[in-house]
Amino acid sequence: MKQTAVDWYFTELWNAPKDKFIWHSILIKAKEMEKDQIIESWWDGCQNWDNEKEPEQYYNETYGKDA
Repeated sequence: MKQTAVDWYFTELWNAPKDKFIWHSILIKAKEMEKDQIIESWWDGCQNWDNEKEPEQYYNETYGKDA
């Protein structure tokens, strides 16, 4: 079973020292994981229909480039 970005984030924060720089790096990694999961889901959902958008374009339009 895959771990969601939120589950991973919680576990990492729980086990990490309370340091804002460490927590910020964990947050950045969790956002990257979430983006990857959204793009993967997009590809899974698009296998049965034709879509002109690429997953990166979909993500940026839906969540913004800095999400």
